[in-house]
Amino acid sequence: MRALNRTALVLVIIGALNWLLVGLFQYDAVAALFGGAGSIIARTVYIIVGIAGLYSISLLFDRETVV
Repeated sequence: MRALNRTALVLVIIGALNWLLVGLFQYDAVAALFGGAGSIIARTVYIIVGIAGLYSISLLFDRETVV
């Protein structure tokens, strides 16, 4: 379970950095890397990052992961 938590955290951080780039520079790194925001690969990355974000909500309520 610890590996899943770390993977989810890394994906959430990647998503947050992408949103930072969008907010500051209007540059979507995922879209740039994978052929546009509408490409199937970019959409898959967005979905995986979104699922990781939803999963990370559960970490807020896990007593072992909260410091």
